[in-house]
Amino acid sequence: MPVINVTLMEGYDEVTRERLAKGITQVAQTVIGAPLEGITVTLQELPPANYMRGGTRKSPGTPPISPSEIIRSYLAAMEARDLETAKQWLADTALLTFPGGADFTSLEAMIEWARARYRSIGKTYERFDETGTDDGAVVICQGTLHGEWLDGSKFEGIRFVDWFLIRDGRIVEQRVWNDLSETPATR
Repeated sequence: MPVINVTLMEGYDEVTRERLAKGITQVAQTVIGAPLEGITVTLQELPPANYMRGGTRKSPGTPPISPSEIIRSYLAAMEARDLETAKQWLADTALLTFPGGADFTSLEAMIEWARARYRSIGKTYERFDETGTDDGAVVICQGTLHGEWLDGSKFEGIRFVDWFLIRDGRIVEQRVWNDLSETPATR
């Protein structure tokens, strides 16, 4: 069973240290197949006075917002139709792909496309999963959709999966899968 020791500069908050330890545990489980309960991760901290790089004392940097929190903030803004806030989370070259191969490079175009499908929509989240890749962080969220069809009737319990790629704190790609087209009101 692996024992992984990590040395950090003193000063990172508890949430950041916990995210780091959990992430390292998940990587070890995935890469070497060790059972979760058999993986030990220890974080040791060096006081700033005991750390120097390039002949200069350093301080810990500010950790970025977690990829899942970026996605939660973006999706909350989209559900509220606060497009200005939602746009702050998108890279300038973001590509949004929705069911049926509908690709968008602007939120306005995506919302216009959705107007022909439903009056309103919301999400109930069951889980968020995130991982690092060579291209950036990937977040997958899944759950169910609820809302109102064009005729005013309500819907709920429609499955969805959203896949996001995040680079430098911004969403560069979103891919959406859902069962909206499998329900009677959209046929």
